[in-house]
Amino acid sequence: METARAPAGFLGSLQSLGDSLLGTAHDRLRLFSLELQEEKYRLIQILLYTAGAVLAGAMALTFASLTLAFVFWEAARFAVLGGLAAFYALALLVLVVSFRHFLKKMPRPFDATIAELKEDRACIRPPS
Repeated sequence: METARAPAGFLGSLQSLGDSLLGTAHDRLRLFSLELQEEKYRLIQILLYTAGAVLAGAMALTFASLTLAFVFWEAARFAVLGGLAAFYALALLVLVVSFRHFLKKMPRPFDATIAELKEDRACIRPPS
C-alpha cells in the first residue's frame, strides 16, 4: 500500500500551513456555533422569565385595583380579592428575584471562543 505524503519543500510547507489554518478555523467555527446555540437558549429563558414577570405584575395590579374597588363590599370578597392580589404580588417578587439571580450567574457570551482565539494569537506571536 502506498501512503499519501505531502510534497517536500516549500510547497509542502505551504500546504501543511494551509491545512493547519483551515483546521483551526473549522474548530473555532464549530465552537462559535455551539456557543451561539447556547445563547439562543439563554435568550429564550430570558423571554420566558420576562413574560412571566409581566403577567404576574399585571395580575397583581388588576387584583389590587379590584380589591380597592370592592373594599366596601362584603368581607368575603375583600378577603378573596386581597388574597389573590397578595398571591400575584408574591409571584412577581419571586420571578424578579429568580431572574436577577439567573442574570448574575449567566456567563458572558462566547467566552470559550474568545479564550481560544487569545490562545491562538499567543501561539502565533513571536516571543518578545
